Amino acid sequence: MNTDSPLFPPLLRGEAVKPGVDPFAKAISRAVAGVDSGSIFYSEAIDCLKAALVLAPEGNLTEAMQAVYVAQIGLAESLGALAPPEVPIHFVWPDRIKVNGALCGRVRFAAETTEADSNPNWLVIGIDVPFLNTRTEPGATPDQTTLHDEGCGEVTPMALLESWSKHTLLWLTYYINSGFERVHNEWRPRCDTLGHDTEYPLSGTLVGLDEDGHMLMRQGGMTQTLSLIDYAEPA
Repeated sequence: MNTDSPLFPPLLRGEAVKPGVDPFAKAISRAVAGVDSGSIFYSEAIDCLKAALVLAPEGNLTEAMQAVYVAQIGLAESLGALAPPEVPIHFVWPDRIKVNGALCGRVRFAAETTEADSNPNWLVIGIDVPFLNTRTEPGATPDQTTLHDEGCGEVTPMALLESWSKHTLLWLTYYINSGFERVHNEWRPRCDTLGHDTEYPLSGTLVGLDEDGHMLMRQGGMTQTLSLIDYAEPA
């Protein structure tokens, strides 16, 4: 257990959950109860970072889901600031994180509604990043990694949580002031599956995001639109 309480920037506030409690589930339950936007719920475990941020979107669900990309950029910039400079950070759309070419955690999200045109009262975005391998022998899962295995042994979960909150708030400000285009331009080069064949989340070629944040996937001669809404977790 980490006894050092993380420091959060203005407009955000944190609350540690009890051991064994999922911060993402806690954030959803508190969001339903009307907790303030900007609340972050987090675990104090030392082998991983599990945290979830509650937001109160002003637009419809399609617009609200664009904040997921904001949180991903915040995480990438946080890891970039704390990890050794040679460690690359990328995404796999819609929710996976890659460190040094291997999967290293995920982003989670859920909203009050699943209707694209409805205005949700709350949106919860969570991150789950493994720091230590506590389940398998080293090298047993070469497509998966941890921060410790990638040379980030000096990084702690609470340091990453602090950094994520600051970078995410900064990019939320950019998003509010400049719209989705700036977020899109920053996010796109960090998604290493764009322009390539992939089996996740479906088989096809990811072409890129449209102006609403939907992913365009080419399958044969057809292109279909994929929405983050379809990959949100049940509320």
